[in-house]
Amino acid sequence: MERILIIEDEEKIARFVQLELEFEGYQVEKALDGREGLALAKAHPFDLILLDIMLPGLNGIEVLRRIRLFSAVPVILLTARDTVVDKVTGLDGGADDYITKPFAIEELLARIRVALRKKTTSPSSAILEAGTIRLDPVRRECWVASEPIELTKKEFDLLQYLMENKNIVLTREVLLEKIWGYDFEGETNVVDVYIRYLRAKLEEPFALKLIHTVRGVGYVIKDE
Repeated sequence: MERILIIEDEEKIARFVQLELEFEGYQVEKALDGREGLALAKAHPFDLILLDIMLPGLNGIEVLRRIRLFSAVPVILLTARDTVVDKVTGLDGGADDYITKPFAIEELLARIRVALRKKTTSPSSAILEAGTIRLDPVRRECWVASEPIELTKKEFDLLQYLMENKNIVLTREVLLEKIWGYDFEGETNVVDVYIRYLRAKLEEPFALKLIHTVRGVGYVIKDE
């Protein structure tokens, strides 16, 4: 059963949409202000979020910005503000769709179905996780907890391959081949060097231990 979070401060609208969604077979939770909604989005996995822009506590654009630090969950903005600037701000901030109030529930349900279909067919939602590290391969963004981490291309590629093969020991030869290619002519210890770079950025500042050395073999990334 797909889970949907409604973040909407107008109680009647939130309750109406909740009942309609539950009738359609969705599992629904709702929050009446921005901070509560953000806390729920962090605490539980949702398949889609309906997010009002004009919210107490934190406005919807700020809630969206913070959600995008740790999740690529589809977000549909619900708002009475229909100016071009508002739409552009929301979409540029990471929203997947935008619908203005008042709206027909049939249109909202259709937009939800479209967003959920995209989520299941597109790799863009495949956020990789290991402990508190999250990696978005499409946006090429990395976070530890909710803090964004800047990685070079090779650092990102190496981390992505380790996370795609989480809990599997990968030899230095395999990593060298997959990340640097067959024809790489640089130093043979380049894998070890880049592992040190990743540890310096991802582990040491946060007192984490996720990338483990398997003596004489290679490396494996494990959940904290």
